[in-house]
Amino acid sequence: MGSWSAGRFTRRWFHVSVAAIVLAGFAPVGAVGQAADPAARIDSLYGALLDTMRQAKQLGIKGRYDKLAPILYKTYDLAGMSRVAVGQSWDVLQPAQQAALVDAFSRMTIATYASEFDGFSGERFEVLQTVDRPGEAKLVKTQIVQSNGKTVALDYLLRASGSEWKVVDVYLDGTISQLAGRRAEFGTILKSGGPDALISSLRQKGDKLLAGS
Repeated sequence: MGSWSAGRFTRRWFHVSVAAIVLAGFAPVGAVGQAADPAARIDSLYGALLDTMRQAKQLGIKGRYDKLAPILYKTYDLAGMSRVAVGQSWDVLQPAQQAALVDAFSRMTIATYASEFDGFSGERFEVLQTVDRPGEAKLVKTQIVQSNGKTVALDYLLRASGSEWKVVDVYLDGTISQLAGRRAEFGTILKSGGPDALISSLRQKGDKLLAGS
């Protein structure tokens, strides 16, 4: 394995330890009965991650980004997550600013995966169980098993979007919300510099990640 480690990856995603937020900002659930199995969605994500990790050095960071982008767009509700992370300020943004924020947030998210999953040394990704959550959401419990046997618990909250399930939040150890951390971070930037500062910050983070090898 290269420099990747589950601990480093989770620290980057969950650098703000705060309680989970209520995801009231997401669009209403629809067509739940027709949606594919949410656990299968996460299993597909993990399959793509392992395949990318095994080819990490040959692909380089740009190749990893290009390989992971389609599955991440399919797995995550990146537009919805952007909206909730921005919070109440979202409704007062211009449409062009909203679009730019979604684009910058999506690019940074994919770049983070491409940067972190840069090698392989026998890790396993295990989908454990699916639990019903309020509002017809599903929580898919998983764990990353490192080559030394240590495990990192990651739970994915999914909601049905049309005929598909989409991830709307990720939790470390079942309690620490990735999206809540993003909301705290975004709120600070919005308060000090407004939406253009947030767009610029997200773009700079994506650029920095993609400048790696």
